[in-house]
Amino acid sequence: MLKFLVNPSNFIKFSNYIFKPLIFFTILSFIIGLIYVYKSPLDYQQGLTVRIMYVHVPSAYLAILIYTIMTVYSIIGLAFKIPFGFIVNKAIAPIGAIFTLSCLVSGSMWGKPMWGTWWVWDARLTSVAILFVLYLIIIFLNQSFENREVREKTVAILILIGSINLPIIKFSVDWWNTLHQSASISKLSSPSIDVSMLKPLLVMTLAFSLITLIIAILRIKAEILIRKRHL
Repeated sequence: MLKFLVNPSNFIKFSNYIFKPLIFFTILSFIIGLIYVYKSPLDYQQGLTVRIMYVHVPSAYLAILIYTIMTVYSIIGLAFKIPFGFIVNKAIAPIGAIFTLSCLVSGSMWGKPMWGTWWVWDARLTSVAILFVLYLIIIFLNQSFENREVREKTVAILILIGSINLPIIKFSVDWWNTLHQSASISKLSSPSIDVSMLKPLLVMTLAFSLITLIIAILRIKAEILIRKRHL
């Protein structure tokens, strides 16, 4: 049933089937999200800069989610010897890097008015910066080594080692005394953010997730075709 998650041919068939509806719902979610953002109230302290949240939070979420997916596919590639795992890793790593950079830049823009500086060596900020460096190393290694098998296994092992950073990012605000605020939506039943800001945030997160899925599908299909040509 879920063969499209590990089989290139099934993946292409499934992605072709959902692609047009996916584009429609992506456009729709962005339109609804932007309307919600426009109507959302300004924060009494942060003013207009609070709206950076609608880019920063989805970017942070996707940066972590993409690396988590890469970790799972590294296990699939190494433990179960399924090449599709390596294909996915190579295809989505640049997407993760872009969202991590977006998270860092938008976070600095959001933090400057509140903290009085663009950057602090805070546990959350530092661990996300490490994630960005990991993404860059993975992208670089994916262009290195003439031996594809060595390259793919090396990258997968690095991804698994780097996954240690994920819980540090997630729980850094709880483990250490940091400037970064704790999670505003740890529980949807009792979020610490007003519903007038929560709605646009959730819709924008959905919109960014859908466009990420579209880009990932296109890149994975391209990697599959490249791999077939070199067989």
